[in-house]
Amino acid sequence: MAKAPHVLVAEDEAALAELLKYNLEREGYRVSSASDGEEALLLAEEAVPDLIILDWMLPKATGIEVCRQLRARQDTRNTPIVILTARGEESDRVRGLDMGADDYVTKPFSMSELLARLRAVMRRIRPGLAEDKLVCGDIVVDRVAHRVKRSGREIHLGPTEFRILDHLMQYPGRVFSREQLLDAVWGSDIYVETRTVDVHIGRLRKALMIDESEDPIRTVRSAGYALNA
Repeated sequence: MAKAPHVLVAEDEAALAELLKYNLEREGYRVSSASDGEEALLLAEEAVPDLIILDWMLPKATGIEVCRQLRARQDTRNTPIVILTARGEESDRVRGLDMGADDYVTKPFSMSELLARLRAVMRRIRPGLAEDKLVCGDIVVDRVAHRVKRSGREIHLGPTEFRILDHLMQYPGRVFSREQLLDAVWGSDIYVETRTVDVHIGRLRKALMIDESEDPIRTVRSAGYALNA
């Protein structure tokens, strides 16, 4: 079995660091955590990670300084780095990318967006580490080709239905409220009525129910929706 990708998370906000660790481990990553820049540099030297998530405003050594030093080292010069920051100005984004970061995510962000960015970075830089397909029962989602099949038959989905299915496929059996799906699929900074989720779930359900096949989406009264495991 292939070894799980190792992610180093350098984040000084304890609650966010724990949230990142929890979600990354659910995605199958091995996670190391650092609460300041010096610790991040030390951990990266002890065991070179496959990917680094780096907060801009770290104590002891800023994320930008850590990024600069990592890029100067032979063993980490090509390690993918994603910077997290509350800074939204274009000049700051450019500075981070110029220093060698591979991507830049502004807080607050949805966890599904961050995970998608990580997959994209790894697919671009280290293709073997990215999970290109999701499988649940007789449903297969090919993220690269943007195609869905059920029982070997092609399923045609709109982009929003594809993103909803992709998210549900990551957590088979788990119930998501409409608000959680809105945050995961549309993002927390975009206003969309919760009723919109019902509309897209209906379209997704209709597309997936080919012939007499079983409805794979479970509606939980007053709770939300889940993909049957």
